[in-house]
Amino acid sequence: MTSADVKDITFPFRRTTPLVPPTIYHELREGPPRQVSLKDGSKVWLVTRHADVCELLTDDRISSDHTKAGFPQVLPVPPVPGVMSFIRMDDPDHARLRTMLVRDFSARQINTMRPGIENIVDDLLERMAQGPNPADLVDAFTLGVPTRVLCQLLGVPYADHEFFEEKTRTIAALSSSPQDGAVALAELSGYLSDLVLRKQSEPGDDVLSRLVTNHLAAGDLSVTEVVAITRLLLTAGFETTAQTLSLSVLSLLQAPAQLDDLKRNPGLIGSAVHELIRFQSVVQGGARVATADIDLADIRIRAGEGVIYGMLAANNDDQVFPDAGALDLRRDSRRHLAFGYGIHQCLGQYLARVELEIALGKLFAAFPTLALAAPIEEIPFRVDMLIYGLYELPVTW
Repeated sequence: MTSADVKDITFPFRRTTPLVPPTIYHELREGPPRQVSLKDGSKVWLVTRHADVCELLTDDRISSDHTKAGFPQVLPVPPVPGVMSFIRMDDPDHARLRTMLVRDFSARQINTMRPGIENIVDDLLERMAQGPNPADLVDAFTLGVPTRVLCQLLGVPYADHEFFEEKTRTIAALSSSPQDGAVALAELSGYLSDLVLRKQSEPGDDVLSRLVTNHLAAGDLSVTEVVAITRLLLTAGFETTAQTLSLSVLSLLQAPAQLDDLKRNPGLIGSAVHELIRFQSVVQGGARVATADIDLADIRIRAGEGVIYGMLAANNDDQVFPDAGALDLRRDSRRHLAFGYGIHQCLGQYLARVELEIALGKLFAAFPTLALAAPIEEIPFRVDMLIYGLYELPVTW
């Protein structure tokens, strides 16, 4: 099958209903992967079925190296070697860098952070209770939780959060020009380079300090690599969690029976978080490039051809999640692919789940009458960003 065999469609897709995946995914999952266009006019394969995505992401003939010819260019930032750290590397470089962080993001280590995360959530909720009503939940709560948690974990001053949030939004905006994206990336890198220098003379008890003292000082890492790792953890960690939290609150408010079940049965929170992550799937898809010919589901992906694996599409595959379009907090959703699959599965997934569990549980306990303060039609959604979510969420109680 070639691009001439199918109608021309452009990725990423827009939702016609805010909390429902693009309807085109229903059609796409009925057949094998198809070629679609990107904004720059290039053609890539789009893989939408759960089984096909899993098979693809465990194939050693598929590459995460965004500097290889044919790699899909979804964001405006031009490919620069090392700029995306291990998320855009193959083994052995990927494993070399990722291994340095495994201990900091292990379930055991993250569990030691629970009291600190609870304190952050409690503080934000207390401030919200003392502030205006109605309030913007994104500004008052959902953005602050992962940002403050990551700043503490990484050793990045929270006082600078507006700076790196702004740069991250520019880098991730589908509407940004290549020049704007490159400038934002350079400014964020410069900021983190200065922070690395400060950690060399004044290390603390944080991930960045450990990278500097344990690996940079030993010659295992360069300053460029430390900056790239920190930038990846900072930008990937707070945006995805913040937007999943925002959309989760909105989804629960739109499904009062599900929310009542969760309030009556707080032990459901672990299952509920998996289901909310699946249901939202704030990142539509990830990018890869084939390094050799790959036969997948009746099509042949040629060496050098780009591939987009559709996490949002796969997470709504009824073959794996029956009645996938419905939110069901009692569903076993642990097979969802929102954190990826295979060797590049998200390093921070356990941290994200713990943050969501604590934040959602405490939010609805503190504000049991929480409700939308505006019709859903008036809520501004992030349709222009690679990471879907909300710009604002007006609530009252």
